[in-house]
Amino acid sequence: MAELLNLNRLAFFAAVIEAGSFTAAGDRLGVAKAVVSHQVGKLEEELGVTLLMRTTRRVRATEAGRFFYDRCAVILRDAESAFAETSRSAAVPTGTLTITAPVDYGAAVVAPAITLFMERYSHMRVEASFDDDVADLLAEPIDVAIRVGWLTDSGNQAQQLGTFAQHLVCSPAFARRLPPRLDPKTVEGLPWIANNALKTPLRWLFSRGEWEKTTIEARASVSADKTPTVHACVLAGAGVSVLPDFLVAGNIAAGRLVRLLPDWTLPAGGIHVVYPAARFRPAKVRLFVDLMKRLERARSRPEPRSSGLTASPPGRSPAPGRS
Repeated sequence: MAELLNLNRLAFFAAVIEAGSFTAAGDRLGVAKAVVSHQVGKLEEELGVTLLMRTTRRVRATEAGRFFYDRCAVILRDAESAFAETSRSAAVPTGTLTITAPVDYGAAVVAPAITLFMERYSHMRVEASFDDDVADLLAEPIDVAIRVGWLTDSGNQAQQLGTFAQHLVCSPAFARRLPPRLDPKTVEGLPWIANNALKTPLRWLFSRGEWEKTTIEARASVSADKTPTVHACVLAGAGVSVLPDFLVAGNIAAGRLVRLLPDWTLPAGGIHVVYPAARFRPAKVRLFVDLMKRLERARSRPEPRSSGLTASPPGRSPAPGRS
């Protein structure tokens, strides 16, 4: 088997041509003259040609040596350029950033983040895919995958960006038809819009304080396969459902949705960025993830509690949490 190409030997040879002697080349490279001579000699052995004519006073290239140097110079310049550009990409974002995220979180949070990122780094390009299907990071060229909910084990690397709360919501028109005081067992019998993207779309654990917990098993009047569809049905007044805060916070604040049982909480979920396994991250990835972290911190700052229909104290009923 042929020996692998040793680029260091090309650099030693080129240095001799450019400096004019083995001694000057050694000084330029910071190594002994004997090291330069040995490496050039090994290169000649590998090629089977004489590259340099050596005398006691000077060194000159043979015809083959001059031809080889002309080609080596191009290779070494390209290698130096590639190294510099790659090293620079670790500090300055370059190229195209590819992002995938769920449809609801992508539209509500990632799209504004992309806008801010492009305002600062206008030379960049971004390719975004908002899809609820989980992308295979080994099969697809994706820089950043954002996962919302509960992570499953994988060979990828994950980092938490933040968390999200879940709220039981309905439209104002629907809320006006409800009793003035509600509790979790009361809302269990309401018309529900089931989000079939979840493992248990109708089973929910409500908590109030440290010890008060109750689990409900609702019945669906409407079923939908995607969170944005559930959101649209709730806005239209078709029933109640549980939706993530990043999707409904604006509508609650604007009065387009009502949060039911505001004194009760539902299990919170995680927001993670997932990458293919790698030792180093390019600047474009690090800077975008840092931006997402800042946005998540700002989004999760405590706000004054929104108005909603109140709840009367239910009986205590410990139950397992949502999977």
